[in-house]
Amino acid sequence: MRRRAFVRGITAVGAAAALPLPLAGAAAARPAATARRAASWREVPAPAGQPAAHLTALAAAGPGLAWAVGEQGRYGGTLGTPMALSWNGTAWSATDLSHLTYTGGLRSVAVDPSGTTALTLGTDTAGHDQLLAWDGATWRERAFPGRGAAGTKLTAVAAGPDGGFWVAGRHDGRAGLLRGSGGTWRWCGPLPDEAAPTPYGVRVTRGGEVWVFGDVIARWDGAWTVVPRNVGIRASVSGLLPVAHDDIWLTGFSYGVGGPPGKPPSVVLQHYDGTEWSSVTSPFTVGLLSGITADAAGRPDRISGWDFWDQKRAHYLRWDGTAWVGERGPESPSAYLPEAITAIPGTDGGHWSAGTTSFSPYPPAQIRVERLG
Repeated sequence: MRRRAFVRGITAVGAAAALPLPLAGAAAARPAATARRAASWREVPAPAGQPAAHLTALAAAGPGLAWAVGEQGRYGGTLGTPMALSWNGTAWSATDLSHLTYTGGLRSVAVDPSGTTALTLGTDTAGHDQLLAWDGATWRERAFPGRGAAGTKLTAVAAGPDGGFWVAGRHDGRAGLLRGSGGTWRWCGPLPDEAAPTPYGVRVTRGGEVWVFGDVIARWDGAWTVVPRNVGIRASVSGLLPVAHDDIWLTGFSYGVGGPPGKPPSVVLQHYDGTEWSSVTSPFTVGLLSGITADAAGRPDRISGWDFWDQKRAHYLRWDGTAWVGERGPESPSAYLPEAITAIPGTDGGHWSAGTTSFSPYPPAQIRVERLG
C-alpha cells in the first residue's frame, strides 16, 4: 500500500477509513509518559488553504528559500486541487496556481544544491503526470520523454549533489528512473523484474547514489541492485536513508493482519546491515513515521512522526549517535500529522516540518508548518 493523501495511504476512500482521534475515556489506557529531551520546534504561520488542506512535501535551498506543496479542498475520496507555498526567509506565502488545471495535489519537491532549480510533480485533469519547475514566482510545466503517454507515471523527485535530478516512476510498462541534467531528460534502464511495482520514493545520497523505495527497494548505479524488502503485510514505506550499503534506515507504518475498522497503524522503523533488516526500538509504537533526514555528513538526523496517544504534538525522533530518542513539537489546538520533513542547508541542524491538523481528509483540516532551530 502506498503513501497517499493524507500521508498517501493512511486514509482510504470514504469516512469509514479515517482513524478516530483518541476519546477522552481512552486516557487511562495510555502508556505511562517518559522523560523527553526539551525540543526547540515551533509553529511558523502559513496561509491557510481551502479545507481540507495538507502539505505532503518540502524542499529547502537554505534559510531564506524553501517550498512546500500539497492539496486543498479534498473531501474524503474526492480529490481537491493543488496548493503550494514558498518561503522567502521571513514568511510563507501562497503560490498562484490558477494556470494549472490539475486534480489532487502537487507531490514531492526537490531543489538542486545551488538553489537555482526546483522541481515538483502533479497530475493534470486528463490524468497525465507532469513535471513542473519553479520560475521564481510559480510552478510551470516542463517537457520530458513520455509526457502524456499512456503508462508514464511520475511519483517522486530528488536532487543529486551534481545538480542533476532523478524522478521515480514508470515508463513503457516498466518501473524505473527518469534522469535530468542540464535541461535534458532521459529514462534509465528499467528495473530487471518486469513485474516490479512502481517505486513511490527516490533518494540520492551525499555521494550521489540513487535509491528508489516503496513496494520495491533498489539502488541504481548504471545497473540495478535490488535489496530485499521485509516490512510485513499491509505496510507502507515512508522514507529511506542509505548511509552505506550495510547501513540503511527505513521508516513507515503498518496495519498488520486483521484488526477492527479504524485500527491505528503501528510504527515501522528498521535498519539494514547489508544482509538483513532488523526492527529498531522507537520511542513510541502506535502511530506512524512519515520521513527521515540526514545531517550534513549523510548520517541519520531526524524522523517525523505521529503518535496516536498524543496527537496534539508531533513526535519527532532524534538520533543521538546510538539510539533514536523522542523530541516533541509544540502543542496544537487540535492535532498535528506531520507528512513531510526536510533539513535546512546552511543552518546548524535546522529543519522544516509540514502536514495537516487532522488525520481525516475532511474540513476543517488545515495545513500546519513547524521549524526546528
